Amino acid sequence: MVGLITVLILIPLLGALAVSAWPHRNARPIALFANLISGVCALSVWQRFDSHASLLQFVERHQWIPSIGAEYLVGVDGLSLLLVLLTSIVVPFGLLAQSGDRGFCAIMLIMQAALYGTFTAQNFLLWFLFYEMSLIPAFLLIKIYGGENRDAAATKFFVYTFLGSVAMLLAFLGIYFARGTFDFAQLVDLARSNGGLLSGKMAWLVFAGIFLGLAVKVPLFPFHTWLPDAYQAAPTGVAMVLTGALSKMGVYGFIRLLLPLFPTQIKIAGPWLLALAVCSIVFPPLAAWMQRDLKRMVAYLSVNHLGYCMLGLFALPSASTMSAIDTHAALSGVFLQIFNHGITAAALFYFVGLLEQRRGACGVDDFGGLMQRTPLLCGWMSVAMFSSLGLPGLNGFVGEFLIFKGSFAVAAGFTAIAVIGLLFTAVTFMRAMQSLFSGPLSEPCRTFPDLLRSEKLVVVPVTLLMFAVGLWPQFLFNIFNATVAQMARLFA
Repeated sequence: MVGLITVLILIPLLGALAVSAWPHRNARPIALFANLISGVCALSVWQRFDSHASLLQFVERHQWIPSIGAEYLVGVDGLSLLLVLLTSIVVPFGLLAQSGDRGFCAIMLIMQAALYGTFTAQNFLLWFLFYEMSLIPAFLLIKIYGGENRDAAATKFFVYTFLGSVAMLLAFLGIYFARGTFDFAQLVDLARSNGGLLSGKMAWLVFAGIFLGLAVKVPLFPFHTWLPDAYQAAPTGVAMVLTGALSKMGVYGFIRLLLPLFPTQIKIAGPWLLALAVCSIVFPPLAAWMQRDLKRMVAYLSVNHLGYCMLGLFALPSASTMSAIDTHAALSGVFLQIFNHGITAAALFYFVGLLEQRRGACGVDDFGGLMQRTPLLCGWMSVAMFSSLGLPGLNGFVGEFLIFKGSFAVAAGFTAIAVIGLLFTAVTFMRAMQSLFSGPLSEPCRTFPDLLRSEKLVVVPVTLLMFAVGLWPQFLFNIFNATVAQMARLFA
């Protein structure tokens, strides 16, 4: 029998078929209608989800390739549900930001289905299939619909992600030959046994392969160099989905795979991993500070905010002792930051896209004095910037605060250095706001329209969500509290 999770995955695929069959002018309405149905389905999963249970829910298990232990096994816990809801928000947000033909809308829907599958699959082969299925549409969207230098950016994106995926696949084949299963739950149980999942050099080789594949996808410093080029070349709607949802696959993989399966290796390599996380927090805003292109600036700041998630994750197993309160704080902060970054970064790319549509360019020096001409656009864009900065009262503050609280208890030095990243981020945003909004009105900007009615219908709900999470984050905590408690027991 087809369950709710399978329906959730199939709806975007059916939408892609419908988009391909109807005339061009109906492509985006059909894609948005498919997103409406999938959103209702995601809300139905949320409504029926038992927030007090830590085990997987809505589990569907069917034989697929029994000879190699491959199953169609899907289900959701608090983390999976959070990412399903995030995908259901970001993808239609990206479609509303970008007008496209049938091919564009169909590929976006295929990528959405792959994201749903990635966040719900519980068997490695199935998870890897969805994981790769999401990367191919991203490559095609950049390659076909991207802007200047799209060929080089798409090729760079493909090479990085392909090499990372090959390394991860080879690592899991090593696990399968040693343990005979691809099931995530069984592998976690084996990792917690006295003998561990693997031993000796084999464990380190497999650990390195999985780490490489996930680090490229986050991306973690120094594997991030593909990201600015890809985000700059990608159309606005695609960049929103890339940063809002696709980048979360890497962080999700660290939580679901690497940390539970290799606690010993993570603990030994902890200081080095924390150093990489701190570099991901401190260096990208410095690079963003030097950018004259708004898309590249937001892209580098995206790396910075995902670095906070990695700081919280790597601090947990590297500590010899850690209180339950600090563990829960760090994990809750990471989960919340995943959601918050997806919303805020997508909103920033949306505003950059609005500026690019009006001006035909998106350089910092292409604008000036916009507050005189477009006060509403500047005001709402400022809210998104302050959210990314972590201003109290907005969604970015809560997650960062919890990550710093949990990490500081066990990695005070690394966390103290990471806080400097907040300063660099603030300077970057203040410089951008001064260049864009203040000063004399630039001559090409004198005919700019302010926010249109259709744009307000997109901006206002997303901004209200930022305030809702910032002022009352409990409705999101209720989704993943039980999952956080279960994972905290794994690290204990």
